[in-house]
Amino acid sequence: MLSPVKVGILGLGTVGGGTVHVLQRNAEEIARRAGRGIIVTHACAKEVNKTYPFNLDDIVLTEQLTNVINDPEVEIVVELIGGTTIARDITLQAIANGKHVVTANKALIANHGNEIFAAAQEKGVIVAFEAAVGGGIPIIKTIREGLAANKIEWITGIINGTSNFILTEMRDKGTQFTDVLAEAQRLGYAEKDPTFDIEGIDAAHKLTILASIAFGIPLQFNKVYTEGITNISPEDVQYAEELGYKIKHLGITKRTEKGIELRVHPTFIPSKRLIANVEGVMNAVLVQADALGQSLYYGAGAGALPTGSAIIADMIETVRTLTTDPGNRVPHLAFQAKALVDLPILPVEEIETAYYLRITALDKLGVLAQVTNILSEKGISIEAIIQKEPCSGAEHVSVVILTHQVMEKRLNQAIQAIENLDGITGKVTRIRLEMLED
Repeated sequence: MLSPVKVGILGLGTVGGGTVHVLQRNAEEIARRAGRGIIVTHACAKEVNKTYPFNLDDIVLTEQLTNVINDPEVEIVVELIGGTTIARDITLQAIANGKHVVTANKALIANHGNEIFAAAQEKGVIVAFEAAVGGGIPIIKTIREGLAANKIEWITGIINGTSNFILTEMRDKGTQFTDVLAEAQRLGYAEKDPTFDIEGIDAAHKLTILASIAFGIPLQFNKVYTEGITNISPEDVQYAEELGYKIKHLGITKRTEKGIELRVHPTFIPSKRLIANVEGVMNAVLVQADALGQSLYYGAGAGALPTGSAIIADMIETVRTLTTDPGNRVPHLAFQAKALVDLPILPVEEIETAYYLRITALDKLGVLAQVTNILSEKGISIEAIIQKEPCSGAEHVSVVILTHQVMEKRLNQAIQAIENLDGITGKVTRIRLEMLED
């Protein structure tokens, strides 16, 4: 058997530690799959004197990133430091040094992937990023290789476990968003600053990558419409249940005749859909392809061992192709580099979908008629309408409306007109609705 491939890991936190642990635990099995051993010989850590739960005997520890990427023995660099500034510089330097790179950094790929892949292409090295989307779910490889015969029509996914946990708890316990967020932070599911998760930024990074490998377009994170879950109320969750839906925070990308949709937002989906029943911190990605039809990919979206699993799978694939001519390797973004097409990304105002609307209206004759007249004038047809009985002594009632499909800019005009009515209090709550049918 050939000599082992030497790996340098940048970052020995939760994921880095999990990666080393799995590599050492499953060394023999991994070598049988890769055709040669894969060993970590160098690692950069913030604390080199810390006690780690794995064997450090054959690992050179350093606090300097450059000591790893410049070491001539290291053939594969695993980037796990996070962020986009230092990570970008280090990754490009590793590529310039002729090293293959494996990363779990979705922000890095979403923001700088076009530049990084071009550099890797020129240098003839691999940049692998399976762990950047869906943790241990092999969704990148599935779309890039397993579905290579298909024309992908759309992808939707629960791709942020924190948001999914919060929405699940709000439904099961009827609690407010802020209370569940505090619980998620206590359990370690949400960061002290949870902005990336609850505002949809993390999901938008991942959706950017999925859209690129699905449709053969450049990475365009800055064009993703992003909306978080902070305005979802227990009332909305309850109405969803009553109407036969669940609210999920989805990343959605679709190929349309006018261009590509790229959007992250809370979404009503029918309760009977499999993806609607993905609970807690789990992730799932639903793919609609022309030949296969629908397929669902489910699993742990984060964590030391699941993410380490994806990182090591990328290492194995990289080792297998070390002797392959660069021109015959699987392209980074699924399509050959010169075959990427810069299709237009649709602004959210141009998308068409159905909607859930919750309106607080004065409980008097004629107000609801005014609302339905406005919708009718804008060409918006109603699928269902519920008017709740007012609480004793209350002057206002909640009115819930489900619409048929309509272009968003037309709905925006209708909402503005409704909010201007004398009998309407506050803002109209709007949540998009997707049926997710074949």
